[in-house]
Amino acid sequence: MMNNLHGHIKWLVDTSQRLQTADGKPVEVWELRHQHDEEVLSAWAKHFRNHYCLDNQIDHLRHGTPHSRAEYLIHIKFPDSQDPPGPSIRSGDFGEILVADYLEFLMGYWVPRTRYCNKDIRNESTKGCDIIGFRFFDPKNESPRDILAIFESKAQFSGGNADNRLQNAVDDSGKDQRRKAESLNAMKQRFLDSEDSDSAIRVERFQNVEDKPYRELSGAAALYSRTLFDPTVIQATSTINHPNRNNLRLIVICGQNMMDLVHELYRRAADEA
Repeated sequence: MMNNLHGHIKWLVDTSQRLQTADGKPVEVWELRHQHDEEVLSAWAKHFRNHYCLDNQIDHLRHGTPHSRAEYLIHIKFPDSQDPPGPSIRSGDFGEILVADYLEFLMGYWVPRTRYCNKDIRNESTKGCDIIGFRFFDPKNESPRDILAIFESKAQFSGGNADNRLQNAVDDSGKDQRRKAESLNAMKQRFLDSEDSDSAIRVERFQNVEDKPYRELSGAAALYSRTLFDPTVIQATSTINHPNRNNLRLIVICGQNMMDLVHELYRRAADEA
């Protein structure tokens, strides 16, 4: 459920524009209409920061280092702002977190945020499925109408020409059937490590589709800065080889000066810790 920490999701607006891929699949076009609102940006930065490190853990984790809270986050947890591949990892993480917010706060899924806190190397992408969400038809009983949603996200916030990041996301999404078991196991293990057995059991419900059937939704998302958004590039996408093509959702998110927003969000997340 959305609360005051998630006011930024109101900036994510469905434009009602629909594109079509080369093989006839619809593509939703969304726009992130971000503003300079101190309260919303600060709350968003806190939400963003807590993906990497819970606020109640920062002082324990930085103890024994020479770093302040901000320094610890900048030098140990967050991808680098300048040295490659740090900036591209920043944009990729930002895109994944925003799509997770879309899936949770606009689509109504339960989306655990266990992906970033255990990164061993800050300037590397986390392996496995990008975004996993769960929807329970009946909170008290397992149902074949329960849904496992797995989305892949690709971002391009800089450069001179648009790449087909939606095609990249579709191609990666096609690999999620092979990665699903490992990603669900990793999520469950992190819940068990934090002694959250209830959440581990909720994940466990989706680990054996043969004996406990459920529906599966695949998703592919491309995120662009407005100047790089090119509908003709998106329309060249093909989903014909996707193994879950009949249950595949395609979205594009664009916004003004997205890389500036990414860096500002990381800066706030560190400075306001």
